[in-house]
Amino acid sequence: MLTKEQIEKIFIDSEALMNGHFRLTSGRHSGQYMQCAKVLMIPKYTAALCGHIANYYKEEQIDMVIGPATGGIILSYEMASQLDVPSIFTERVDGKMVLRRNFEIKPGQRVLVMEDVVTTGGSVVEVINLVKAQGGIVVGVGLLVDRSNGTVDLGVKTVACLTMNVISYEAEECPLCKDCIPIVKPGSRVVK
Repeated sequence: MLTKEQIEKIFIDSEALMNGHFRLTSGRHSGQYMQCAKVLMIPKYTAALCGHIANYYKEEQIDMVIGPATGGIILSYEMASQLDVPSIFTERVDGKMVLRRNFEIKPGQRVLVMEDVVTTGGSVVEVINLVKAQGGIVVGVGLLVDRSNGTVDLGVKTVACLTMNVISYEAEECPLCKDCIPIVKPGSRVVK
């Protein structure tokens, strides 16, 4: 099990925490952004963080791990490796989270959902609902970063490596916009 200090050091050493003016996937604005892809590009960091989360789920009899594309794919794979179970991922098609590539969840399978960063939990809830619609049982959610400071409720056991109190704003209330600081969208998802 990693200590809070060891986890923070991984995010600092990988240069995953960025400061500036960012448009989040939720559409909200923030002065900080966690680019987990920087952590995921270093296998020993990914393995250490997934190992930390795996300690909380080893006794849960998990049958499968699932994660949303893109950040959740690597995490799902590494967690599945550590738990010695299969890994699958969801993809967004026409704005909806779906299973493709002949992936399936059998009724009664116990599934762990993995995601890199949660702010509002929207993508994770979509994956949870997809698993349930297939007849799967969502055992829990593993996260690298919870940007909600622990306030997002996913309705299942949730373990985050790092919980952050990152302030975010609705676009029309953003002080960074009012200060004319240029905004960037560093993630992979297009936000309108």
